[in-house]
Amino acid sequence: VQLQASGGGLVQPGGSLRLSCAVSGGRFVVGDMRWYRQAPGKQRDLVARITRAGATTYADSVKGRFTISSDNANYMIYLQANNLKPEDTGAYYCYARIVPGGSFDWSDYWGKGTQVTVSS
Repeated sequence: VQLQASGGGLVQPGGSLRLSCAVSGGRFVVGDMRWYRQAPGKQRDLVARITRAGATTYADSVKGRFTISSDNANYMIYLQANNLKPEDTGAYYCYARIVPGGSFDWSDYWGKGTQVTVSS
């Protein structure tokens, strides 16, 4: 099973980006899906989370500006980031809790980061 994130880039303050994450690789069951952010020299922090049932939670710093969504039929995770601020700069990582085919246990899967830089 693999997660592939995309959609990062350079954007001016106040701008928007849409990050995408594709889950692929055989048969699997997806549970929780999340986006994390890691700024240079800092720890990786949770930005947003969506459960399989569609319940969402957000870090206080992004509430009202970011929206996480999923397309369960196509195994996609999205993060719509609006009104971006310089402090939103960092590498964004998608994460999913998955039961891969042939297994009965949940495992953690991470995508490679996609860089978001907010600067004028």
